[in-house]
Amino acid sequence: MKRLLGAMSGLALAMTPTVALAEGAGGGYKGIASIYFTFITVILIYGVYDAFGKKVMYVAAPLIAIGMYLLLPKT
Repeated sequence: MKRLLGAMSGLALAMTPTVALAEGAGGGYKGIASIYFTFITVILIYGVYDAFGKKVMYVAAPLIAIGMYLLLPKT
């Protein structure tokens, strides 16, 4: 059991940079920018849903998502 726990914790520590979307040294801001843009997109889509209802949200959500993707910084 101790070996399994040790192996799992070692694997978790080894995979942490991959899970965190970490880039190598000298990397840009694409990882954190994509997280911020995702939160902003969710808030905007919820705002459309709250203000205009479900039908308009189904039309606006893809447009907002595509627009936010195009606004991401290119590296």
